[in-house]
Parts: sequence; C-alpha cells; structure tokens
Amino acid sequence: MHPNAATLAVFLALFGLVSVLGFAGERWRRGDLSLLHEWALAGRRFGTFVSWFLIGGDLYTAYTFIAVPALVYGQGPLGFFALPYTALVYPLVFVFGPRLWTVARRRGYITYADFIRERYDSRSLELAVAATGILATMPYIALQLVGMQVVIASLGFPTTGPLRDLPIVVAFAILAAYTYRGGLRAPALVAIVKDVLIYATVIAATIVIPAHLGGWGRVFAAAGQALAKRPHPIGLVLAPGDFTAYATLALGSALALFMYPHSLTGLLGASGTGVIRRNMVLLPAYSLLLALIAAFGYLALAAGLSPANPNAVVPQLLATEFTPWFTGVGFAAIVIGALVPAAIMSIAAANLWTRTIYREYLRPGCTPAQECAQAKLASLVVKLGALLFVIGLPTEYAINFQLFAGGWILQTLPAIVGGLYTRWFHRRALFAGWLVGMAAATYMPAVTGFRAVYPLHIGVHVVPGFAALYAFVLNLAVAAALTPVCDRTGARRGTDRTTPADYEEEPAGAAPVPAASGAGA
Repeated sequence: MHPNAATLAVFLALFGLVSVLGFAGERWRRGDLSLLHEWALAGRRFGTFVSWFLIGGDLYTAYTFIAVPALVYGQGPLGFFALPYTALVYPLVFVFGPRLWTVARRRGYITYADFIRERYDSRSLELAVAATGILATMPYIALQLVGMQVVIASLGFPTTGPLRDLPIVVAFAILAAYTYRGGLRAPALVAIVKDVLIYATVIAATIVIPAHLGGWGRVFAAAGQALAKRPHPIGLVLAPGDFTAYATLALGSALALFMYPHSLTGLLGASGTGVIRRNMVLLPAYSLLLALIAAFGYLALAAGLSPANPNAVVPQLLATEFTPWFTGVGFAAIVIGALVPAAIMSIAAANLWTRTIYREYLRPGCTPAQECAQAKLASLVVKLGALLFVIGLPTEYAINFQLFAGGWILQTLPAIVGGLYTRWFHRRALFAGWLVGMAAATYMPAVTGFRAVYPLHIGVHVVPGFAALYAFVLNLAVAAALTPVCDRTGARRGTDRTTPADYEEEPAGAAPVPAASGAGA
C-alpha cells in the first residue's frame, strides 16, 4: 500500500506547521526557561483564551479521537460512558481547582506532590503520590503513541520491516525536541492549531458522512443490525447488565481525570482563579465534540468497515468517506491531537521526578537552573518509558491504557483533594489506603485480561464495575478506618506548613502574593 500523494502532502504540511510553532514556543511570552516554574508552568501567565485551548488540548487526546470510537465500534453504547464523565468532572474542578491553584501560587508549588509534602509533612506519602503520577502517565502517553501508529499505518507507510517505526520515531523526536526547549509554552501554542483542525474535521464528518450513508436514521439502523450480528449480540440501547459498568466507568473516570499530573499542570499554568472557573464553564463545549466523535463508531459500522484493529476505525472511516486532501487534514488532526497532550504529560511527569526524587533525595542542594535542566532531561526519559507500554501490553482497545492508568491515579485523590479541605486523615492512614488501593487497582485488571470492568462478587450477585472505582472505595475505607487507630496509638501527625491564609483567594484586581521562597518557585 502506497501513501496517497494528496493525503500525504496535506498531512506533512500541517505537521510541519505545528512543528515550527512548537519550536517557536520558547520565544512566545518570553521568560527565563532555565527556571522550572517558567519552563513547566509558563510562569503561570495563561489567560482564559489560551488556557481553554491548552486544557482542552490536554484533556481531549488520542483517547477522544481513536479510543472512544473504537470502543463504541466494538462494544456499542457502553463506549458512550465518556460523555457523562466529562459532564461530571467540570463542576468538581470548578470547586477545588481554584483552591489548589491558590495554595500552589502562594506556596510556590509546581506539582501536587509539593503540596502533599508540606500539608502532611510526610516524605513517604509525597513519594507515593509522585510515583503514582509518573506511573499513570506512562500508559496515557502510550495511548497517544498508539493513535499516531494507526494514522501512520493508514497513510500507507510500511507496517513491517526495518522502516516500520521510522515515521513515529521522527515525530517522537520532534516532539521531544520542542518540548525540551520550550516547555509548556510549546504545546500551548500548538494546541490552538490542533483544536481548529479537530473542530473542522468533526463538523465536516458529522455533516458529510451521514449524508453519504443515507442520514442518521439509516446510520443507527445499520449500526444496530451490525451489533446484533456479533458473536455476543449488542443493542443500540445499554443492556441492564451493563448499567453498573457504565455508571462506575463514568463516575470513576470523572474523579480521576484531574488527578493526572498533566491535567493539573494545565490548570496551574493559568493566571488566576477566575481563569480556572471560566474554563470549567466553557470546557463542556468539548463534550459536544466528544459526543460527535464517539458516534464515529456507529458511522463505521454503518459504512460496513472491518478494520483488523478497532483502533483503526476512525482513520479508515476518514479515508473511505473523504477526498484525499481532507483525509490529510483529519489525519493531521489526530496526530497533532496526540502530540499536544503527550508533550504536557511528559512535562508533568518530569516535574514530579525532579521535585520529589531528584531535589529531595539525589541532589538536595541543586540550584534552580540544575533543577530545571533535570526536568528537561527527565521529560525525554518519560517519553521513552511510554514506549514500553506500547510494546509490552495488548492494544486491541487503546482505551484500556487510559482506564488502567485511571485505576492508579484515582488512589491519590483522598490525599490531594481531601487535603485541600481537611487534615482529619492521618498521614499513615492515607499511605496505607493508597497502598491497598494501588494493589487492588492492579490486581483486578490483571485477573480479567487487562479489562477495566471487574465482576465484583457480592454473595450470589455479580456487580460488574470500573475496577478503579472499586479500588478507590477500598482505599478510602482503609484510610478512614486507620485514622482513629493512628491517633489513639499516638502516631505523630507531622507539622502542616500551610496556613489557612494560603487557601484564601486574592480579591479581584489585587496584586499577586509572591510565592513562598522555601517552596521553590
């Protein structure tokens, strides 16, 4: 199979454009990129407009364009769990996001592990939270690489032989280079182009493809017939046996989303709490986009597509239904849509490594410039680590990468969000809860063949649900049960270095409070 000349030309032109923008990022809104808060958070200077593109580009990834339609194509209505979860998450972040930003700004935090260290005075809990963030980021970056792989294969490049991995290696190297140089500014600038391309592709596909297939009525009818002919027949309406799986996937995913380091990195790059609240109101516009993209799974069923790998559903649909040049636009949107979050994820994980491990254990006396240099180097290593997930784990449904990572990252919520409002939980109880939750979140998918839904046996009943949420409930129960025990046995709580004033928002128009020098901003 040879690449279509027009498709390839448009794809390469757009990819070249965003690569130039990525390298231009280091000169955009200039700052001292030898300092970590400038490289990693762009000096906390992004307003509502840029933050909307940045956070949207951060959250709506190859998961959106590749994994969700693949799940809908393969498992029908269960794949639409992504819609209610994005509706649930923004009100939650509207409440706790400004509070986290405020204390991070006042104390000079770069990561949430910085907050854990000062709030609980616990090196072990800080290390646990940071390690979880790094670990959970790897499969999420891997999901972006899977999205890039299927597009590159759809372009007609060799899928076997010595040159099989060359295109993705080149794209990976360019991403690594401009992330290393420009930090968060680079993906923020690229995110604007990425979102324009995605909106153009989705709107065009939503209008053109159903018209080719006879209208949405025929699309749903044909998709329903195709799902009914599966070895395990599926309907267009969620079966009662899937209700708990659907609900727990939505709730667990909503709770987990802003616990990912990259999600909070985009949040902490905002210029103020008002920016965060406005974005939590505006970001649901992406949920409409997600609904349309999820329906691509049904469009592929109606079009009679039979990809060898479900992850190839959307690229194959675009190539079948669009002219070659516009197919190039769609393919570029997917690949760029994977590059932007991959860049932010690598930055976020590198921050955790540098602040929690390098600065605290390996080189306590490092200078700010040495700290930033270490973060840049670590961002390269994180990207390489993500390749191990692509090589070592099955990729039939790429969405499992994100759901598996969600099981881990959700275990950090009691310490992070709980710590924003209360010090009731004992630090040792939180660590024990985290440990139990991590074990459960790893064990349950492992025994179900790397599936996110776990059949929980309660007496004679089986309740299928999101393994991550089950593990989180276990985590919370252990932390709550052990807190009184730790207090009664006299286990030391440690010193809370934050003060109530650190959580109080500055009045509108007030001069910003300088970050605490001891926290390292």
